[in-house]
Amino acid sequence: MPIVVWGAGAWGTALAVAAAPRHPVLLWARDAAQAAEMARTRRNTRYLPDIVLPDALRIGHDVDEARALSAQGLAIIGAPTAGLRERLAALPPGCRVLWLSKGFEQGSGALGHEIARDTRPDLRAGVLSGPSFALEVARGQPSALVAASADAALCELAVQAFHSESLRIYTSPDPVGVEVGGAVKNVMAIATGIADGLKLGQNARAALITRGLAEMTRLGVALGARADTFMGLSGLGDLVLTATGDLSRNRKVGLLLAEGRALPEILAQLGHVAEGVYTAATLQLRARAAGVDMPITDAVVAVLQGQATPAQALRGLMGRGARPEQPHTPSA
Repeated sequence: MPIVVWGAGAWGTALAVAAAPRHPVLLWARDAAQAAEMARTRRNTRYLPDIVLPDALRIGHDVDEARALSAQGLAIIGAPTAGLRERLAALPPGCRVLWLSKGFEQGSGALGHEIARDTRPDLRAGVLSGPSFALEVARGQPSALVAASADAALCELAVQAFHSESLRIYTSPDPVGVEVGGAVKNVMAIATGIADGLKLGQNARAALITRGLAEMTRLGVALGARADTFMGLSGLGDLVLTATGDLSRNRKVGLLLAEGRALPEILAQLGHVAEGVYTAATLQLRARAAGVDMPITDAVVAVLQGQATPAQALRGLMGRGARPEQPHTPSA
């Protein structure tokens, strides 16, 4: 089965590397110079410099070739959410596609499935997500992802494409929940990074992750997701990894904010996209429109926008009034 990975960032490259031993894979790079260098050196020096690209992996820049192969097999979009609309527009009619994007589109506030529905309803579309650092997947370390779509056959195609001894692919009929989990966890990871940077302790970390999961679930259900999705890979799994893992860019943002570093300086130092920074304000707007209370999200937005210091934001969370975790039900 031909697979085209549209986007030669870290995550797109990692999945291309994972699939190349079993399928003909084309890794498409937007930049012609980057594609030529990767083909020559067999490395993605910008995003995954320590990984040697397998000889079987083809690397290219030709859009027409990528479109033709996408029509025959499976297209994987490895662009950030900001570029998803453009990449979907480039696909041939009726194409089978999964995106790796995690976040809300700025301006519209749309998730990936909403972007696809509005721009390319002809596509057989879904999302591939879950707790996964690109470097570990590229190294062949054990990982698990979930393919989510209303199209069950598309989910099974994802299993055929990527399931292996080192990479397990689960399936889900709930793309809304999977996408909400993938977007919200980045903001919660910033909050957890702030707490760890302020040395508030492991109790605080556990509380933030748990209450972050509650916020994620409330919003997801309000947007039409299944509550049990958030106990799976794209909810709890991705949240724990991103909030605690040393390779997490969003966690790193929180740690550096706690040191008093300015946000522009932090982003320049990272050199890679930290989706939570761009998602937070849009997430806040989407939650308010849905009537969902998300106090951790509000605190992160206040810090990112310079309206509160990290210490002030965390004190505000701790100063909230007591409330039930679950409401009591009257006895019979």
